[in-house]
Amino acid sequence: MDGQGKRELPVAHRLAKLANMKYVNTHEAKTQLSKLIAAVRAGEEVVICQAGKPVARLAPYKPARKKPRLGLLKDAIKVQPDWDSPETNAEIQAMFDESLNKPFDP
Repeated sequence: MDGQGKRELPVAHRLAKLANMKYVNTHEAKTQLSKLIAAVRAGEEVVICQAGKPVARLAPYKPARKKPRLGLLKDAIKVQPDWDSPETNAEIQAMFDESLNKPFDP
């Protein structure tokens, strides 16, 4: 990690990423947009430069993850009132103790 808490990539990883990138100027990007999109679909990343400096990046679109729906199993799971009783805890502890005394057999 560098001094700002960012993790640096190994040199080989950075070189592999650079090898998979295509650099184009803005004029070429305007005239060859369909070809650049095809390259992105094939897994390449395209960096668009203006005056020799990168200003934009074309990369494959990654859809956002769906947020989990809270309460989806609200009525599907029933918890018994005595789920945490001393008797239940002793029963579970006995099962763990029993399994620890048996030899491991994968």
